[in-house]
Amino acid sequence: MRNSAVAPGAVGDLSEAELIARVQAHLPPRPGWMLVGIGDDAAVVEPERNRLEVLTVDALVEGVHFDRAFTPARAIGHRALAVNLSDIAAMGAAPRLALLSFALPPHLPLADFDDILAGLTALALRHRVHVAGGNLTRSPGPLMLDVMLAGTVKRRRPLLRSGARAGDDLYVSGTIGAATAGLAMLSERPELAAEDGSPSVGRYLYPDPRIRLGLLIGRTRAASACMDLSDGLADAVRQVAAASGVGAAIDAEALPIEAEARAWFTAHGDDAVRAAVEGGDDYELLVAAHPRHRRRLEAARRLSGVSLTRIGVCTKDRAVTIGQSDGSTRPMPRGYAHFR
Repeated sequence: MRNSAVAPGAVGDLSEAELIARVQAHLPPRPGWMLVGIGDDAAVVEPERNRLEVLTVDALVEGVHFDRAFTPARAIGHRALAVNLSDIAAMGAAPRLALLSFALPPHLPLADFDDILAGLTALALRHRVHVAGGNLTRSPGPLMLDVMLAGTVKRRRPLLRSGARAGDDLYVSGTIGAATAGLAMLSERPELAAEDGSPSVGRYLYPDPRIRLGLLIGRTRAASACMDLSDGLADAVRQVAAASGVGAAIDAEALPIEAEARAWFTAHGDDAVRAAVEGGDDYELLVAAHPRHRRRLEAARRLSGVSLTRIGVCTKDRAVTIGQSDGSTRPMPRGYAHFR
């Protein structure tokens, strides 16, 4: 007998098999290389010939990574896959398959469950990602979505954090600060989630991982190092510098801060540069490249349609600094950290 305390139309009303059937209803037919998909103890796939496997995993936890008070269910599903796609993009790889693990509170409405799946599978379809299987479990709370993503890359072509050298230029794709401002806007005005006017709100709810740009940079060997900005530009610059054994000098005036975000930070008395470099969820790429590879980067920018802005340089001095408009420098902020 089912728990009568669970509201009708909630995931707790259905069996695991019925929930899995709802997942399958959102998926396209499995490709030929997926010999066994959903429905067995494990998936079975054929490796892609002469390519390396690239694996990543990320979890989104309610109350930590999203707030259901202002994050639509569809955006939750989109973001759960986007964070993994951004890692794959930073490696210069092509995404291939995903495994899903959901911890579901029994009171979660079925409509929200379906919308989460719709948001995730729509992004998966756009990037040719096939869901191979996963796990569903009951949770007393909070809602948690754990996604493992696998991609492939040619041998000797993975982009790493550790390849930057002194003298390499540092670039960032797109603009920064938008997601941080979007989160702040939604926290103040949750109704903005239902509107379609703010680029910052849109960037927070539905980030666009730079898969094509990462692929082009990797294929042309344009970069010496690369990292995604899911935890912010400040964190990425520090991580690349540490992994590569170099320092970095960033020009604050060169940073491509989203115009709406800059205006929001300034209106609320915040330092726009600090807020933009410390904030996460931008899902852009930080790229280190030798100056002689500028033409390759320009080709990648043109073919991907994503802007690349030179923001600084790698240095022999291991210090990581950011230069101000008055000519002074200060240490780069630490950025977002999951644990303090």
